[in-house]
Amino acid sequence: MTKHEIVYCDRCRATFECKANAYTKCQCNTVQLTLNEVQYVSELFDGCLCANCLLELQQEYRVENGLTKG
Repeated sequence: MTKHEIVYCDRCRATFECKANAYTKCQCNTVQLTLNEVQYVSELFDGCLCANCLLELQQEYRVENGLTKG
């Protein structure tokens, strides 16, 4: 039995264990987003996202804003 809630990623619908009450142990904490990247993601989605989608959206933001090449 899990201690934390099982949720669906708002983007890809994958399931993962949300540890919002233990943020430092949550899978999303492995993706280090800048404030601008957080704002970009929050404008597109309201709920939790898996680490893979966060990484993809981070890359998308960086390409769209000329910060890296696609």
